[in-house]
Amino acid sequence: MNTEPLIRMVNDIASYFAAEPDHATGVAGVADHIRKFWDPTMRRAIIAHLEAGGEGLGAMGKEAVQELAARERAVG
Repeated sequence: MNTEPLIRMVNDIASYFAAEPDHATGVAGVADHIRKFWDPTMRRAIIAHLEAGGEGLGAMGKEAVQELAARERAVG
């Protein structure tokens, strides 16, 4: 899967949540958005991209994908 559009979407979502005064709440908002609205293939692709270095992802986006990956591992 081409990850460039996914990277762009994560960064756009993170830009929206960057206005959240509490950084942790913003990161959780990005992760929740991805979990709720992206299909599993997209989620797996962005997690794999992060695990391969996460090139192109902004700081908040990386944190959100890390949180998403941790949740998905916990759920199994």
